[in-house]
Amino acid sequence: MPRNYYINSNGRIRRKENTVYFETEKDGESLKTPLPINDIDTIFIFGEVDINTKAINYLSQYDIPMHFFNYYGYYSGSFLPRKKNVSGSLLVEQVKHHIDDSKRQMLAISFIEGAVHHILRNLRKSGISVENFQNIEKDLLPKIFETKTIEELMAIEGNIREHYYQLFNTVIKNKDFFIEKREKRPPTNPINALISFGNSIMYNTVLTEIYRTQLDPTISYLHSPQEKRFSLSLDIAEIFKPFIIDPLIFNLIKTGQITIDDFDKDLNYTYLNENGRKKFLKAYEERLSKTVKHRRLKRNVSYRQLIRLECYKLIKHLIGDEIYKPFKAWW
Repeated sequence: MPRNYYINSNGRIRRKENTVYFETEKDGESLKTPLPINDIDTIFIFGEVDINTKAINYLSQYDIPMHFFNYYGYYSGSFLPRKKNVSGSLLVEQVKHHIDDSKRQMLAISFIEGAVHHILRNLRKSGISVENFQNIEKDLLPKIFETKTIEELMAIEGNIREHYYQLFNTVIKNKDFFIEKREKRPPTNPINALISFGNSIMYNTVLTEIYRTQLDPTISYLHSPQEKRFSLSLDIAEIFKPFIIDPLIFNLIKTGQITIDDFDKDLNYTYLNENGRKKFLKAYEERLSKTVKHRRLKRNVSYRQLIRLECYKLIKHLIGDEIYKPFKAWW
């Protein structure tokens, strides 16, 4: 099964005949690593990498997206090959469900419902006492179903996440990874840096899965469609951030795989260094590859395939085949 490839070093991507190579230099010596074209799902680039049109055209033939990240490890942009799997009728339905307030609200609530399910699951699995999060389960969660506008929904979701992040300290129990509040731009401590980096990777994984379907990634429901962003990937990622990223962060810190030495600080900006990124991405890929027996399909599917299945469920809802229900881990 094709997998993600992560490039952390500086160098160049070139095509020679029917092979793509990543070329870099180490200790004054030129190294050339072949990238097996049939084994690549997506390429994530964190280093300073040159790429020529010959390589881009070849990657396009195999529908391989590339996502680019800046010096601090945060998303800069994507190269998506010309989309071949398109549907005008589905695009019309996507837009209809966005401009109809009740249809949009239903989908937006569903994304938050899936997110909160996994937030509560994380807290239970971490051994947090129920009284510490019963306000999320008993008070805030029921309110999301009563909301009439996106603004109301986002306000409640913000309250849920604020309380959730406060409980991170109880889960992690590590003074080096203490969090007072969630900070995004910029993250000023290691735990916020981990959350931001993980969420950024998650958004782009979801974007790749959307690209593989007929969905348009710019038409969304919870997040407002805006220029220069693929807002549908933000919507669907809400469900999978607490399911994939947060448990990964807990495990990396609690097992000592990631330590304070895996971070650098630049003025008020804290970020994962190259060594830290490699550790995180290795663990992330392992988690995406984990499998579970699907209750409806009666076969094993990977966590990454669960994201694609979520896209298909949304498509079925949009075309009127089946009411959308968010993914909720059952194990």
